[in-house]
Amino acid sequence: MNSKWRKDFTYGLKRGLPIALGYVPVSFTFGLMAVSGGIPVWMAVFISLSNLTSAGQFAGTNLIINGAGFLEITLTTFIINIRYLLMSLSMTQRLDQKMNLPKRLLIGYGVTDEIFTVASMEQGTLTFPYLTGLILGPVLGWTSGTALGAVICSTLPESLSSAMGIALYGMFIAIILPAARKSKPVIIIIAISVVVVCILKYIPLFNFISSGFRIIIATIIGAGIGALLFPVEENI
Repeated sequence: MNSKWRKDFTYGLKRGLPIALGYVPVSFTFGLMAVSGGIPVWMAVFISLSNLTSAGQFAGTNLIINGAGFLEITLTTFIINIRYLLMSLSMTQRLDQKMNLPKRLLIGYGVTDEIFTVASMEQGTLTFPYLTGLILGPVLGWTSGTALGAVICSTLPESLSSAMGIALYGMFIAIILPAARKSKPVIIIIAISVVVVCILKYIPLFNFISSGFRIIIATIIGAGIGALLFPVEENI
């Protein structure tokens, strides 16, 4: 390992440390939710290790707990996580041209909102050692937080562990409120999505639609109306 590789890797680790620390409480909540829903501790940890998808991971796991079908789970997580495809395409323009396919695939595995944001702020070419260091901390933070939450939930009395499911709703509220307070369009899009979900859930005509497909439909309608009402103006 040469000095340049070590320097870039160490710099990436430092840049990823705040992300790792921020991931721990969120993944802790995921561990609680997964185990309280009947998923084994080892499976909850494996899900977090193989998926750094935050909202998509929560939604997909919740569908698994509720016995949803493969198509429903696949479409839901695909729609929620499709933004990572756009982020990865954007990052390819900044990658070291000498980076081979296996290394690019490894970097693609670690692309999240926060990692993409930090990497985008860097000047010049994004090297493999830097991105490896940037991704390593968040992966460890996300996985260890899940393990901690899962183990703690597995040791709690059944009545108390079942009540931990409320933490999931608290987490989503904590995610939505700051963005909604700063942006009127976000409030409107959230309201539209909630109305769509309520219509699909409580009107008997739509009872045949499962919970996963309700999320898919509400996401598409909310995002579509938001794009029409609040287009982003390009700076020329």
